[in-house]
Amino acid sequence: MPENTRLNGNLGQINLEFVEREATPQLLMKLSIQLHLAGLSLSNTVSILEIFGVERARSTVHNWVHKADLQPDSGRNPNHVAVDETVIRLNNEQYWLYAAVDPETNELLHTKLEPTRTNVIARSFFAELREKHDVNDAVFLVDGAPTLKDACQRHSLRFRYEKHGNRNAVERVFREIKQRTSSFSNCFSHAKAETAEDWLRSFSFAWNQLI
Repeated sequence: MPENTRLNGNLGQINLEFVEREATPQLLMKLSIQLHLAGLSLSNTVSILEIFGVERARSTVHNWVHKADLQPDSGRNPNHVAVDETVIRLNNEQYWLYAAVDPETNELLHTKLEPTRTNVIARSFFAELREKHDVNDAVFLVDGAPTLKDACQRHSLRFRYEKHGNRNAVERVFREIKQRTSSFSNCFSHAKAETAEDWLRSFSFAWNQLI
């Protein structure tokens, strides 16, 4: 019963104002979005719709996910924030994914995808994080990346070097993101940077609802 209640709550938070013509029942549209973000492939999601007598293309479900413009909630007040960066490939190009996670709840607080890794970009990531959440009194858990330490110092935030422990929360997120891509590695196939950004925000929303 708790799982069913949680699922209903998640569906209720999906806004379908973008729908101009209701060719598919909204409940099935919301269910499709939730299932895909929870890890079901587009092909399998389409198969679920067929069980209900609705035939839709994979591209249609893909468009629903992106047009829903899902965003993780703001206004969190974590005691600790685990921050890290990892390489994500968009076709043949390398991008850097920045992520911040509350290790006590495993909630994704903020993500950012950038074509390179610099002090300026890291500072911008921290600035956006501070706008979304009350993190000024939090302790930031960082690894040896000089850009992350520089960003903490520039924003006058407390930080602590931690390679494992609570920082494993952000590593779990990275592993999940890389498993969700079409090739089940760290590459988004046939995707533009803005498409990947949309997917990451939607993923963050779903991740926070399902943990």
